[in-house]
Amino acid sequence: MKAIRKAVFPVAGLGTRFLPATKANPKEMLPIVDKPLIQYAAEEAVEAGIDTLIFIIGRNKRAIADHFDKAYELEIELESKNKHKLLKIARDVVPPHVNCIFIRQAEALGLGHAVLCAEPAVGNEPFAVILADDLIKTEGLNCMEQMIGVYNEYQGSVIGTETIDIKDSSKYGIVAGPEIKPGICQLEQIVEKPAPDDSPSNQGVVGRYLLTPGIFEKLRTTGKGTGGEIQLTDAIAALINDEKVYAYSFEGRRYDCGSKLGYLEATVDYALCHEELKDDFCAYLKSIELCK
Repeated sequence: MKAIRKAVFPVAGLGTRFLPATKANPKEMLPIVDKPLIQYAAEEAVEAGIDTLIFIIGRNKRAIADHFDKAYELEIELESKNKHKLLKIARDVVPPHVNCIFIRQAEALGLGHAVLCAEPAVGNEPFAVILADDLIKTEGLNCMEQMIGVYNEYQGSVIGTETIDIKDSSKYGIVAGPEIKPGICQLEQIVEKPAPDDSPSNQGVVGRYLLTPGIFEKLRTTGKGTGGEIQLTDAIAALINDEKVYAYSFEGRRYDCGSKLGYLEATVDYALCHEELKDDFCAYLKSIELCK
């Protein structure tokens, strides 16, 4: 099996839950403290050894391409004022060895369709899919590094999961299969947003995938599923018939930044870990009796 060197970021969604903030600004550009969500996702991929970032964008997502591009005017301004620390921050959004590719998804036909749009850039290679809405904080290896370790050991597609409250099963893709090692199971079933009574387990899929190129053929032949969209979950369910696919319950905490509450939780927790802000921010929370 080839090494994982490419990551796909489906970022063409409209972000309607954050209107009016997302009327003209992509939801993936919403900041957690001082860094946009999409940059956290890109950094996770780069730290895991990925050197090609493939962004599937929509017509209103130009700000994402601009963010990862060189900002000549800004850099000249910072350099002329000897603001070298800020200049380094502006230049280091992605390392020089990392290549960024932007592909337009002409129609919002679902996550599966967005992944299929990446096929010309991915080619016949395994690849990662990272959803920026799911911000995952870890103490050691990041989530993608953990999953690549599982991929290297078992040589098959890996789906990131976490234990959920079964009453929330209709918000997730749900997986089931025999556990072959603590935290790792071989998939026998994956279902998109089942009702609690129909859910095969309490293991919900989060926004992290490592997929073999065999998924593209399944996506081409997968019809519209839940919500009238081409679901990646349905294509993975078909892939299970041809290849071994694994689910991995990652170590770390996921923040659902596609929801307002999850976004606020992430903002507070990341601010409390921020080198420049943590002491003053904690003091502020104590002053309003929120930090014990």
